[in-house]
Amino acid sequence: MQKEDLFKRYSRQIFMDEIGLEGQKKIIASKVLVIGAGGLGSPVIQYLAAAGVGTIGIADFDNVELHNLNRQIIHNENGVGGLKTRSAEQFVNNLNHQVKVTGIEQKIEAANISEILPQYDIIVDGSDNFSTRYLVNDTCVTLEKTLVYGSILGFSGQVAVFNHNGSKNLRDIFPEPPFDEDAPDCDSLGVLGALPGIVGSMMALQTLKIITDLPVNINQLTLIDTLNWRFQTLDF
Repeated sequence: MQKEDLFKRYSRQIFMDEIGLEGQKKIIASKVLVIGAGGLGSPVIQYLAAAGVGTIGIADFDNVELHNLNRQIIHNENGVGGLKTRSAEQFVNNLNHQVKVTGIEQKIEAANISEILPQYDIIVDGSDNFSTRYLVNDTCVTLEKTLVYGSILGFSGQVAVFNHNGSKNLRDIFPEPPFDEDAPDCDSLGVLGALPGIVGSMMALQTLKIITDLPVNINQLTLIDTLNWRFQTLDF
């Protein structure tokens, strides 16, 4: 694309006083790792790519399944049975060819996390299990990486920014993960498809604010109850 096409593409962001041309340059230069290409990862990836984030890493080792399609909107029927990372890469390439997208077809675990995370400026965690969430959190603390956190279940969600410029992290509000292997999750209790769209969009927005040096609330957990349409913040 020519320079004028870049301006045209991102003009509605550049027109905002809080973003401007300098903010857009920061977005294009940024490197973001999205952990999970599922319900939360889908809208995060979609909106970061649309905004022009220069480099997006997508870590996921699962295949696309038919039951994913009610909420994992970057995937489609043609991708069922294939890797989510491949499907996500194809989506990003079709949406914005200027974005460098890298699929990481691995489960994030202790053996590889210290090699993967340092390559990125901001980590966005859309994982669906406690062991990964705590591993990602602890590694971000060690590496001094900002972590954008989200979780969903049924009609409810949570969003927070952890470890931003030394702010508090997941263990400051939930010191230990639950040890109950039967803890509720989306596989057992389900989730209404639009909920991860709401929560993931909030995560993407927080990520873009961090990239452009706009203020974000730290040491605060946002609770989202879409059944009763209540939004609440807890300071910790």
